[in-house]
Amino acid sequence: MTNTLAVIGAGLMGSGIAQVSAAAGYEVVLRDVSDAATARGLAGITASFEKFVSKGKMAQADAEAALARISTTTDLGAAAGADVVVEAVFEDLEVKQGLFRELDKIAKADAVLATNTSALPITQIAAVTERPEAVVGTHFFSPVPMMALCELVRGYKTSDETLARARAFAEGVGKTCIVVNRDVAGFVTTRLITALANEAVRLLDSGVATAEDIDTACKLGFGHAMGPLATVDLTGVDIMRNASRNIYNESHSDQFAVPELLNRLVAAGDLGRKTGRGFYDYS
Repeated sequence: MTNTLAVIGAGLMGSGIAQVSAAAGYEVVLRDVSDAATARGLAGITASFEKFVSKGKMAQADAEAALARISTTTDLGAAAGADVVVEAVFEDLEVKQGLFRELDKIAKADAVLATNTSALPITQIAAVTERPEAVVGTHFFSPVPMMALCELVRGYKTSDETLARARAFAEGVGKTCIVVNRDVAGFVTTRLITALANEAVRLLDSGVATAEDIDTACKLGFGHAMGPLATVDLTGVDIMRNASRNIYNESHSDQFAVPELLNRLVAAGDLGRKTGRGFYDYS
């Protein structure tokens, strides 16, 4: 059984992956570029465990044991002993490629190298390594402790063994997996939500309907748990804008062209829940 994990990136996604993995019994090292970043990540994990305990969804002893299985570091070399390395850094191809060049030198020979990208082709990330067969997409969803899905994405050279080990890891931390056999930008889920969200933004921007009514239409008309504009606010307006841009750059399909309003919100710093304002006001 894979039992050691390195998570690279202590932001919301990385800390969420670290949390569910530690809760499932994995020994986890959480790495970021600064002590402040890892401290924020660990504080978020601690607060999340406390919430689960307060709601009776987790025993105090189990939460304490899970926290004890998480260590933090700024040293990328700490990934050397991990069976699985999950990268969860900023959604930028050059940044991810630079990191995978380093991981290729550091990680042990039989390690699975996973990227948490939601839109970037796995093949392009894997191409900078000497072991593209060991690279796979493990697209978790935010907030990771609450969302049940993990999208497993094959690169052109991802081996069956790597995919199987990635599935075992994701299922081992409680996720249900789907497999994407061709790593087109955006895969399955991001392409679907981006197309829907972009059209919702255009309807709002052109005055066809309010944000509330557009979201209500999707919730009551289609049975969605959350409307597309509220989803963008939760995910991050900037994250959705970047995903849309990445898919458009590869596909040149008009449905993925970034709506003007999305760009304006990013320029204004209204990025959704994390800044207190996006399509809705959270102040």
